[in-house]
Amino acid sequence: MTKKRKILVVTGGGDCPGLNAVIRAIVKRSRKEANWSILGSMVAFNGVLKDPMEIKKLNNKAIAGIHVKGGTILRTTNKGNPFDFPYRDDDGNWKIKDRSDELISRIRDLGVEAVISIGGDGSQRISQDLYEKGLNIIGVPKTIDNDLSATDYTFGFRTAVQIATDAFDKLVTTAESHHRVLILEVMGRDAGWIALHTSIAGGAEVCLIPEIPYDINKVVNRINKRYTKGRGFANIVVAEGARPVNGLAVSTENQEVGSEHVRLGGIAYRLSAEMKNAGCKADIRETVLGHVQRGGTPIAFDRVLATLFGVKAFEMVLNREYGKMVTYRNNDICTAPLKEAVTAYNFVKTNGTMVNSARGIGISFGD
Repeated sequence: MTKKRKILVVTGGGDCPGLNAVIRAIVKRSRKEANWSILGSMVAFNGVLKDPMEIKKLNNKAIAGIHVKGGTILRTTNKGNPFDFPYRDDDGNWKIKDRSDELISRIRDLGVEAVISIGGDGSQRISQDLYEKGLNIIGVPKTIDNDLSATDYTFGFRTAVQIATDAFDKLVTTAESHHRVLILEVMGRDAGWIALHTSIAGGAEVCLIPEIPYDINKVVNRINKRYTKGRGFANIVVAEGARPVNGLAVSTENQEVGSEHVRLGGIAYRLSAEMKNAGCKADIRETVLGHVQRGGTPIAFDRVLATLFGVKAFEMVLNREYGKMVTYRNNDICTAPLKEAVTAYNFVKTNGTMVNSARGIGISFGD
């Protein structure tokens, strides 16, 4: 009997609409070839590093119908970096240690030929580091922030924009009914793509993004123009990482061991207070979407893109194209070296087509 060739699939970082569609596509494409077995590590690489290991066999039953579901059947975590892995010492204190060599050894002991890592910027940096240590690994880009520069789009982004736009549309009607200013806070730590697309799609008066620090007086002046004798309304979209000129984003220190990011959120409330202090007379309300943007059923575009990514990733294993990431460029599925994919961050271009078009239809960036 011919020995099965094995691929290990990992989902790491934040969850994202479309993850399950990638997993399903990898498994379905593998069925077109002889003697392949697809395994999944539960909770990123933690499944491999646990004793006993938590490894899931990804067969037809496991992946049936999952392409329409949000989240990931393999679960995920932001605290699974094998190079800085959290553990408790004998005294119960949290410590960090490098378990990358142990991880690679365990993966090889499983008889795994290649790893497909589905994740965002942080996850693909880990993929590159593991590749440099000799692991056969391929990356699949996912993030609702669309902040990987090697690909035109990441799956999950379009769904997040649709969710944010649906929320924005609902806020417009209540803003108009009450003559209020409604502030919608969306995700976007360092890149304002969700806020920018939502603002254009919804017709916001003001869009505040991390790449363009705002002047609160200019924001208030713009809003005041929407009011005559106390009547009027306005809608603002603000990315969680937006900041005022010479100021910082709203954040709190994350106390969770193994998660190096500060936690962003709350800019909507600070912006509201700043506007009132700057003389805005209108009644203001705030809405923070938070993790609503990450969940739920992926829209058709993201299901299709995720499926194309999954098929390509498996075929890259067949061709032994390790150390690379699947990309979407110029309406085609391509590849790029992982090193290139994580070198440059995909910021919104402040003088690019999207921003200039937004300005062209009258959206203010507060600058």
